[in-house]
Amino acid sequence: MQDTPFPYFPYRAIVDHPPVRWPNGARIAVWIIPNIEHFHIERPGPQPDIRNHSRRDYGNRVGLWRLIEVMEKYGVKGTVALNGEIGLHYPRIMEELVRLDWELMGHGLTNSALLVDLKEEAERATIFETKRIIEQHGMIMQGWLGPGLGETWKTLDLLKQAGCTYVADWVNDDLPYRMNNGLYAIPYSLELNDMPLFNTPSISNDEFLHRICAAFDTLYREGERGGRVMAIALHPYLIGTPARIGILDRALQYISAHDHVWFARGAEIIEAYRAL
Repeated sequence: MQDTPFPYFPYRAIVDHPPVRWPNGARIAVWIIPNIEHFHIERPGPQPDIRNHSRRDYGNRVGLWRLIEVMEKYGVKGTVALNGEIGLHYPRIMEELVRLDWELMGHGLTNSALLVDLKEEAERATIFETKRIIEQHGMIMQGWLGPGLGETWKTLDLLKQAGCTYVADWVNDDLPYRMNNGLYAIPYSLELNDMPLFNTPSISNDEFLHRICAAFDTLYREGERGGRVMAIALHPYLIGTPARIGILDRALQYISAHDHVWFARGAEIIEAYRAL
């Protein structure tokens, strides 16, 4: 256990940050994070977990393709939080992600296993195997989102060793910041994330849309003084259902109707921030 409240980075008040200027005068960098995940049917009990496994598998079989259609409609490229086992078991999905030129951010091997449950060598093996699978498909793993946003005390240094430049587990800012070991934290979100919001008790479709638009309005207004980052985290088995996909369509329509918006991938945001 560390003996300081800020073992990974210093405190910084956003009002003290020099104004950030995004490319082409954008006030706000918006990144969309589809979480494309593989769950093991045999966990957590001795019998197959048909109900939960098949619900999540719907995202890979159906929901993802709806999500892709909507994002392509608005010319938005995603930053995928990718379970490495997707690259092993779903060649059709990988083929499409490469075609779309979406960024592949490491997200462990499976969401059935969290980093916090692993010893250091097993965690290292998980991170480097995820990287190997992504590279096998011609991509570079520049970012990382831990399954369940979980980390051990060793995670950040292991990610640095693996060549990552940024991590999305920390939801404590509206701008990137540099960590003590040289990694950058990028704004992610639990507030605009269909996972906690659509699980029991579930908020309504209209409320989720309202939250996205309200958050955008605030960040867009603040971005006139200095740029901001807005993350929208999505899971295809949730947002990709017939009753919910329209939320994403209406949200992207609203956001794209504003002039000073930069739809970006995670690595592009960090590259632009570092250039400042």
